[in-house]
Amino acid sequence: MHSRRHIRLLGLAMVCVCAVTASQGKTPLHHPSASPQDLAATPPMGWNSWDAYGTTVSEAQVKANADWMAAHLKQHGWQFIVVDMEWFVTNPIAEGNAANFQYSLDGNGRYTPAPNRFPSAAHGDGFASLAAHIHAKGLKFGIHILQGIPREAVAKNLPIAGSSYHATDAANTSGTCNWNHDNYDLKDTPAGQAYYDSIARLYAGWGVDLIKVDCIASRPYKGAEIRMLSEALRKTGRPIVLSLSPGAAPLNKVDEMRRYAQMWRISDDIWDEWHSEVEYPQGLGDQFPRVAEWAPLSESGHWPDADMLPLGYLGPFPGWGTARWTRLSPAEQRALITLWSIFRSPLMMGGDLPHNDPATTALLTNDEVLAVDQHSTDNRAVVPSADASVWTAKTANGKGMYLAIFNTSDHALDLSYTWKQLGWASGKYALRDLWEHTESDPVDRVTVHLAPHACVLYRANVRDQAHTGL
Repeated sequence: MHSRRHIRLLGLAMVCVCAVTASQGKTPLHHPSASPQDLAATPPMGWNSWDAYGTTVSEAQVKANADWMAAHLKQHGWQFIVVDMEWFVTNPIAEGNAANFQYSLDGNGRYTPAPNRFPSAAHGDGFASLAAHIHAKGLKFGIHILQGIPREAVAKNLPIAGSSYHATDAANTSGTCNWNHDNYDLKDTPAGQAYYDSIARLYAGWGVDLIKVDCIASRPYKGAEIRMLSEALRKTGRPIVLSLSPGAAPLNKVDEMRRYAQMWRISDDIWDEWHSEVEYPQGLGDQFPRVAEWAPLSESGHWPDADMLPLGYLGPFPGWGTARWTRLSPAEQRALITLWSIFRSPLMMGGDLPHNDPATTALLTNDEVLAVDQHSTDNRAVVPSADASVWTAKTANGKGMYLAIFNTSDHALDLSYTWKQLGWASGKYALRDLWEHTESDPVDRVTVHLAPHACVLYRANVRDQAHTGL
């Protein structure tokens, strides 16, 4: 997920390792092999620890967020609880990537949860206990990993579980992540595949339902490692969603990514600002041209990912910046959810859920808006403009349309569009405002006044049409 190119490249000094004995991974219960479409038939919805905790999140904090989701969000379709990067670091700092990190590894060169942060992992059970807690709430459990193999495993030439290979057989020591020095790349060889097979078995044994793999989808795109990890997950027999990060993933690799993954990032990290002049981080307003380009390539089971939702309380130790309530204005927060939904992005809440205020909770529990993300079709940007972005989509039953209009400028706008401009059939439509839960009389065009960075989201119901055409 995190390119973090603002972090200076760190030295290659070896770090102290906290070597702990970990479970080899219980044999996972058999699950029928799931097709990619079955794994993520609709865009996954959940929570990720990065925006609120960076690399510092603890077992108690993960459980608190899971418990809050189960009580308040699960009924609205939210499912995944994802522990983000460097959960294996015993001395973390929020932004990660430090030169003095100490790691928790097993005897086969696989990262294990840091026991001082995840006490249930202290006796070699890894994330099994935490996953069981989350599953008991009716939710799903995910983890973040970095592609490749730990440098410390290579330095010690540790054996690769379930094979005759050792770490030096698998590692490509000339290949590394350009913003993180935890790992070396893996060779596209039987030894490299054996290492990915070994960690996939471990994670499946813990009960993992989603793996977000970082430093693999861009700068550079590592197609061989995507394929190897996807194959390793398939071999476990457990349905595990594969999410690729960071962006921008290359458009010309979409067929390959569809074959091996269910999600892939279309940009670098998005944080709580409208526009950014630097590569990292990016802002909400910077996403409009990207989502317009990717929207035609979404399909069931395969979702371009616009990144997490930096909403609510970003603390106590966010992955970027200092602890704060989101700096997005109320209008911008609504625009964020609206754009992600009309684009059909995965929805991963970033703020600390137990801190949610009523306004943030209302953003995440509007079932009419969430239905656009989960069940609309034919989503597209229409009516190009420098100051506004207009999107349409079809309802799930094909009998109505959705319409989103965004003011992307820094000044108020009066906007008006005919149905012909939107590509709709002529006639009159009653417009239901999905945020305000109000419905207009039938009209023959849409007219709105929008403050800077504000939006509207309508469901258009057919009334008195000359031609249906829907």
